[in-house]
This record gives sequence, structure tokens and C-alpha cells, in this order.
Amino acid sequence: MGGKTSRPAASSTRPASGVRGTPRHGLARVLSKAGLCSRTEAATWIREGRVRVDGQVVRDPEFPLHDGMRRVRVEGAAAALPPERCYVMLNKPRGLVTTTRDERGRDTVYRCLDDAALPWLAPVGRLDKASEGLLLFSNDPAWAAAVLDPDRGPDKTYHVQIDRIPDEALLLGLCEGVPDDAGGRLRAKSAAILRAGTRNAWLQIVLDEGRNRQIRRLLAAFDVQVLRLVRVAIGGVVLGTLAKGAWRVLDEAECRALAPPTRSAP
Repeated sequence: MGGKTSRPAASSTRPASGVRGTPRHGLARVLSKAGLCSRTEAATWIREGRVRVDGQVVRDPEFPLHDGMRRVRVEGAAAALPPERCYVMLNKPRGLVTTTRDERGRDTVYRCLDDAALPWLAPVGRLDKASEGLLLFSNDPAWAAAVLDPDRGPDKTYHVQIDRIPDEALLLGLCEGVPDDAGGRLRAKSAAILRAGTRNAWLQIVLDEGRNRQIRRLLAAFDVQVLRLVRVAIGGVVLGTLAKGAWRVLDEAECRALAPPTRSAP
């Protein structure tokens, strides 16, 4: 997590409590799913020889853990593993990419979490580089999967500035949707005008699914250009007055409103 992610020291080993292999899961994925680190960082630890399985050093990040009885140890891992579950919301600024590291050297959303006293967290869903607003993070994979579930997950609300004054036909078309090259349809659950000027307008668009760049691709199908795109709510959790680039921890009621959180084993 920025500069705060713990690096294993070479001097000691501790068991990654509760980390056990599951069928068909590679070692790096197991460490990531336990909330210890990102999958990329886990792969680095493994290649450096800092991870043991059943007492033997393993250097293959895809090493399969088949039987659920293998013990995994990480050199110098923090005393309390897995970490306490944590749920955070960020007001993502425009221009940051939603990834742990970017191969092109671009700033990532983790810049906003530098020097935060937080465990390693993964983004729950994504916002593209040009998009802004509410982005969730957690080290609870089960909770994140429930939030992102296309059938039972919460709706997501966006405020979108476009390059024209919309008419009723456009709003209806956004809800009826268009065919998606990847299969299915791109559509909005609802679309309404928030305010309009002389040349452009702001729409409120609600999605009940999360396809890649869904709103941009949907509007492009109607030859409409997006000028700004801000996610303002996920379910009942609202961006509100949270400053650009700022973050805060979700309270228990907010977590449960999005999906029942899971708890670390004692």
C-alpha cells in the first residue's frame, strides 16, 4: 500500500495464519486472497524465495495448492495475519489509473493512500483513468465479490456531462440499450437530466451491472461524447462532501448496506 506495504524481512518467518491451499489455486493467488499483499507483490516474494510451502521454498507463483493441508509461511510477515478486514471509500481524482502498479509509469489510485495506516487493500471494481468519484477498496475478497455480483450487487449512480442537450429519445435509448460486441446489451437502468445549459448537459445514469467503460461505450453508440464522468454513489453509500483525492473508512452500517462483511478468524 504505497510506502506502507510491509516487505518480508529475511530474518524471521511466521505462519500466514489461515492461509491454506485450495484446489486449482496458485500460490500467489492464495496469498493475495488472504489479504496479505497484491498478487503482483506475492509473485515477487515467491520468486525471491521468501515463501515456503510445507517447509520447502517455492519460487513458482503458479505453484498449485491442491489439497488444502499445505502450510504456507512468509518470511518476516506481520505478527497478526491475516490482517483485520478493512473497507475504504476514495474520491478518485481524474487522471489516475485503478491498478496497483502501471507498466507505463502512470500515477495510480494508490498515490491517494500513501502514508495511510492501512493494511494492503485491493480496489473493488474500477474507474477508468478519465473517470472520477467513488471507488471502494477492501482486503475482504468475499465482501468485494458480493459488491460486484452482477445479479445481487448494489446499483451504481453516475453524474455524466455530455456534449449536447439530450432529448427524450436519447434517454429512452440509453435504457433500451444497444448490442455489445462482447455479447448481451449495453444499457442503463435509468437515465435522467440533472441540468442543462446551452451546449451541454449533465445526466444522472444508474447502472445495475458493471461492464468495462459501459457508460462511455453506450453513449458513443448514440454519437454522444462524455466530457466528465463522476460516480457519486454505490447503493446507499454516497460520495457526499468527501474531498477529491481523500478517503475514509466505511462504517459497519455502510458495509452491511453494500454486502454483509466477513470477519477474520480469531
